[in-house]
Amino acid sequence: MAINAHYVAPDGTLTHGLDAKNIGKYYESGQGLLWVDIEGNDEKENSILENIFKFHRLTIDDCLSERINPPKVDGFENYIFVIVHGVNYAVESEIVQTSQMELYIGSHFVVSHHTLPLFCIQAVLQLVEDDARPMKRGADFLAHYIIDTLIDNIMPTVDAMSEVADDIEEEAIHNPQKSTLEAILKLKRSTMRLHRVMAPQREILNRLSRREFAIITEDAQIFFRDIYDHLVRIEDLSQSIRDRADNALSTYLSSIANRQNETMRILSIVAAIFLPLTLLAGIYGMNFEYMPELTWRWGYFAVLGLMAVVIIGVSWWLWLRNVITLGRRRATFIRPIKVEYHKLLGYVDRLTRHNR
Repeated sequence: MAINAHYVAPDGTLTHGLDAKNIGKYYESGQGLLWVDIEGNDEKENSILENIFKFHRLTIDDCLSERINPPKVDGFENYIFVIVHGVNYAVESEIVQTSQMELYIGSHFVVSHHTLPLFCIQAVLQLVEDDARPMKRGADFLAHYIIDTLIDNIMPTVDAMSEVADDIEEEAIHNPQKSTLEAILKLKRSTMRLHRVMAPQREILNRLSRREFAIITEDAQIFFRDIYDHLVRIEDLSQSIRDRADNALSTYLSSIANRQNETMRILSIVAAIFLPLTLLAGIYGMNFEYMPELTWRWGYFAVLGLMAVVIIGVSWWLWLRNVITLGRRRATFIRPIKVEYHKLLGYVDRLTRHNR
């Protein structure tokens, strides 16, 4: 359990490293801005939420519970309770893990709670300790700083997922294996986890940006709207990656089917060539006493020649039917997408020649 408490007085003086007694004193004063960040689920330390701030018991249960709660925003008499989610960077996993953060936003205080370490909290704490800038404009702007940093920290994960999608698409075409299928399914699960928490948060940020809560001032609404726009972009990118994963899965299945078809084609060619030879060998391998060709001096060489003629004839027939592609001309160059600039209305050279 770790508690970081900062207080900015009305004159801009910053005080940090507050204990429970000073937290209660500054909270009761109703002036300045108090920010208390709590990390962990220790009942003793979280008694601050109940005994000092006297938050609703249901919201405290959401903070102390080990289960993952969906994103939401609830309005109370003198504060707002918000649950938002970001990416959990405290664990290494091939499937994206999410982390939960709870925020209490009042007129002169902000209380943040999270079970796992969050980079967004560390970043805002650093800004506060540098010049207290995030806390000088009020509780709603401090809450904006925290949520905005949490959401912005999702983008590196989305970019990494996009790079993984590139590798998967390349692998699905040139070297489809079981590990490729596993990577596709893990990528799909990661996008679904992001979608499960990002979609509800859009509605939360939308509510915070449209003057539904008096604590969020009119000046801060546009900043929460900006976070909403970031969420929309993340959701669109996540949807795009999910579509690419679906396409990669279809490509993978097609590549496997084409590989099996190629194997069956080769086996069919071998069977088509050797079945006539097997027939000839079967006929002349019979042990009848009276077979005219058995006494013929050149019979053995004639049968070998006949077999050679059959091999050449069948191979030629298969080549004509495009079953055998050996020696056929293949496309070695595909024209890239290239625009003829002189056809563009705004092309500089065209405008220059027209003015002449």
